[in-house]
Amino acid sequence: MSAAEETGGESSPWGEVTPEAARRLLVAAVDAFAERGYHATTTRDIAGRAGMSPAALYIHYKTKEELLHRISRIGHDRALLLLETAADSDGTASERLADAVRSFVRWHAERHTTARVVQYELDALGEEHRTEIVALRRKSDAVIRRIISEGVQAGEFDVPDIPGTTLAVLSLCIDVARWFSAQGSRTPDEVGDLYADLVLRMVVAQR
Repeated sequence: MSAAEETGGESSPWGEVTPEAARRLLVAAVDAFAERGYHATTTRDIAGRAGMSPAALYIHYKTKEELLHRISRIGHDRALLLLETAADSDGTASERLADAVRSFVRWHAERHTTARVVQYELDALGEEHRTEIVALRRKSDAVIRRIISEGVQAGEFDVPDIPGTTLAVLSLCIDVARWFSAQGSRTPDEVGDLYADLVLRMVVAQR
């Protein structure tokens, strides 16, 4: 399944990207990077998938790395927004953690092709762009860590190692992009519900 055909009801992650040619190039780059890997993909590959010439690509993106950075930035911004929205909502720590995991997992399932590139091509970014994206990833880590910490303080969670548990939760969620298939037996919503339940079982204090 291509990035343009991914599962899910939310609007395209490239909705704010204009003009249309720039969006087509992002979708083509996601498909190429997901299929061949960043280093094995050429700008000619990307332009061809977008139905454009290599020269036309450079009007919108100066380098292949700039394309990857744009994809990564949009994806990480979206992921952080989902987590922050859940974390800042009303409800107990258990409810907010479940909502955060559910929405984070659902996005990685619905946008599995895009999410694989966003999450697993970090090392291909240049130093400046990589530093920027790592900072966004740390913000996501901080959001989950805050919810778990608040749950521990409230007596809802029994978590002796908050940083380690935060890493485990995020890793579990992100890995959905690696294995999810729209032809599989579970929908993105079902996977989100399953993972929310699993994470709560990891952290909720035993009565």
